[in-house]
Amino acid sequence: MSSFNEFNQNVIAEFRANAGKVGGPFEGAELLLLTTTGARSGTPHTVPLGFLRDGGTPLVVASAAGADRHPAWYHNLLARPLVQVETGTEEYEAVAVPAAGARRDELFAQIVAAEPGYGEYQGRTARVIPVVALQRTHEAPEEEGGIAGKLLSVHGWLRAQLAHVRELAADGAREAGARGDGAVSLGLQLRQHCLAFCHTLEFHHRSEDAGLFPYLEQQHPHMREFFRRVDAEHRVIARLQEELVRALDAPGSGSGVGEGVGEAFSERVERMSRELEGHLDREEAQLLPVLRALGA
Repeated sequence: MSSFNEFNQNVIAEFRANAGKVGGPFEGAELLLLTTTGARSGTPHTVPLGFLRDGGTPLVVASAAGADRHPAWYHNLLARPLVQVETGTEEYEAVAVPAAGARRDELFAQIVAAEPGYGEYQGRTARVIPVVALQRTHEAPEEEGGIAGKLLSVHGWLRAQLAHVRELAADGAREAGARGDGAVSLGLQLRQHCLAFCHTLEFHHRSEDAGLFPYLEQQHPHMREFFRRVDAEHRVIARLQEELVRALDAPGSGSGVGEGVGEAFSERVERMSRELEGHLDREEAQLLPVLRALGA
């Protein structure tokens, strides 16, 4: 373990042992722990970061002390926007959204006014230092325990995130209509929330296909035809999900966000919404009574 990594691990351990308070060079500073998923490894990585607030939303700065490369955690959150945030009093899930354009400049100016060191870091490098908002996700309450409660909670999360993506896409379409160019701009806000939705949906369906559904089919062989239909629906939804991700990765701005996708993207989101809502409703109607009867 490098000395830098060892230092970070010591800070993390002290943070968790003392409700977010640490000593040494960070004494008196407001810190959070950010856990991202490795873009290549797929493993969780936790780093301690200073932060400021924009209203109730934490902002973190990918300064890397003015180095010419973005820190690894920033690359991770671009690939996997869903992150875990720990403060001294709570832990929660968030979607990491880098600010763009004039909004980034406005936030960075406010940050430098509060913490001038970030301005010094920017002076050391030609790269534009990112400012990232950690937007708390919808937390679907578990209305009951067991697997039935977890299923409802995940479904509620997916519905809420997709609704947010639809709103963002509709806002982009309205702006495009006002300009008269018909092109939806896929800003970082839309990209990050859409990726967070897609990655979670993919993981949820893989978990069902590999674990929950084979178990239930073994217990209830008469449901075999239902699971065949669900498998077909999962494949349709997976294709729609792949189309959304491809649209987000289409050539466009320097941030890797596609632009000028036009009405096709909004149509894809609407189709995903129709397919997924119907699918989730059918799953709940068939599975919840079974799960409850099993006491699972």
